[in-house]
Amino acid sequence: MPTPIRFGTDGWRAVMSGEFTFENVRRAAQAVAIYWRGEAARKGVAPRAVVGYDTRLHSDKFAVAVAEVLAGNDIATILTSQPSPTPAVSYAIKDRGLIGGVMITASHNPPEFNGFKIKADFAGSADTAMTDAVEKLLDRETPRITPFETARGQGRIVVEDIRGPHRVAAGRFVDLERIAKTKLRVVVDSMHGCGQRGIEEILSPYGMTATTLRAEADPTFGGVNPEPIAPNLHSLAGYLSAHRADIALVTDGDADRIGAMDPQGEFITTHYCFAMLLLHMIRHRKQTGCVVKALNTTVMVDRICAKYGLEMHETPVGFKWVTKLMRERDVLIGGEESGGLGFKGWIPERDGILAGLLLLEFLACEGKPVRQIMAEMDAEFGASRYAREDIRYPLEKREPLMQWLRKNPAQDLLGSPLAEVKDFDGVKMVARDGAWLMLRGSGTEPVLRIYAEAGEQSRADGLVELGRRLTANG
Repeated sequence: MPTPIRFGTDGWRAVMSGEFTFENVRRAAQAVAIYWRGEAARKGVAPRAVVGYDTRLHSDKFAVAVAEVLAGNDIATILTSQPSPTPAVSYAIKDRGLIGGVMITASHNPPEFNGFKIKADFAGSADTAMTDAVEKLLDRETPRITPFETARGQGRIVVEDIRGPHRVAAGRFVDLERIAKTKLRVVVDSMHGCGQRGIEEILSPYGMTATTLRAEADPTFGGVNPEPIAPNLHSLAGYLSAHRADIALVTDGDADRIGAMDPQGEFITTHYCFAMLLLHMIRHRKQTGCVVKALNTTVMVDRICAKYGLEMHETPVGFKWVTKLMRERDVLIGGEESGGLGFKGWIPERDGILAGLLLLEFLACEGKPVRQIMAEMDAEFGASRYAREDIRYPLEKREPLMQWLRKNPAQDLLGSPLAEVKDFDGVKMVARDGAWLMLRGSGTEPVLRIYAEAGEQSRADGLVELGRRLTANG
């Protein structure tokens, strides 16, 4: 029996040399090619696509395998010559009018994983309708392969560095001159991923010196998962304790997510990044529109929207749901707990590089230290303290646990009674005072995630512990 291939919150991911093999990658590529052939015929166009890859072991070789299948299906393909940020791949689709793209990456997952992200012609993550259609096309045809050198000689594969146009466009999106005038001392941690020296190279023509750490490609990511969360940033915290800086920006393995640290090496949660950028869009960029957030994202976003009269939409976890609303509505900003953020006037895609530049623009406009800004936000909107724990949890127990929680939610969330249960993605228990606890299975790993938010860190940590106790009922 062929290995099942299922597209989760953002693509198909699996362990290399396990399910993620060249054979299975070619099967997925053939299914995508059939889909795009049909779309091209419907539109009456000659299909063209882009294939990118991250810094993981053999990602470049998997990308070649995808390009060979697309070329074998008469789809002209741009293959990136270097590891490239996922948003650069998506930007190329918009910039060049392509039918879509494939990004070989497992994003923030451990080094032994790899993945296959499909990007649609609207320059964002493929929606569920498309990925369902692709899954149905699996094994409909044997992969059609044109060897790389043959396809390149015929012009069906063009090898090109696509990063430049994305960097130029991202630089134009923000006010680099204003940022430069503040003389902010910026540190960037690329976590050995695709971000590399991208932010540094955008800033340097304006006389700004950004110090980039972990810019070199490393398939092991220095021994940590390339996810911008505090446990993976000890080396950055150590650097900040010894060197002066105003802000540190962090991008994940494929540079579509943002994280940050303050000058003292204290982690700034992705929730605060989201809330600060929402305020920036409203206060300084004077933009309007509705706001979209994933279910496991800070209540501070709700409070900011309430103050400024902005409509807010809550979605399941996975940026494809945010993308869907960004295509349908006038969305000012859309974001998720993991640090993925998308912006009005840009592509409907999360972009860690652009988000980092916008954070610098926000600091330049505010003219205050980042911790002072956060303290003022706490005073105005109520403090936000967040906790999360990921635990190994048997897949076969996950759904029984969710069913049990829907019927037996915690009635007291450590000091405030239960007010509401949201169960359209996992189970989220919301207290009357706004604190919340959420349990949800990962869409890409055999892991159960426990999330919590409250006004005090001790209570958020306590809610996570309550979540751990609840897992015994699965």
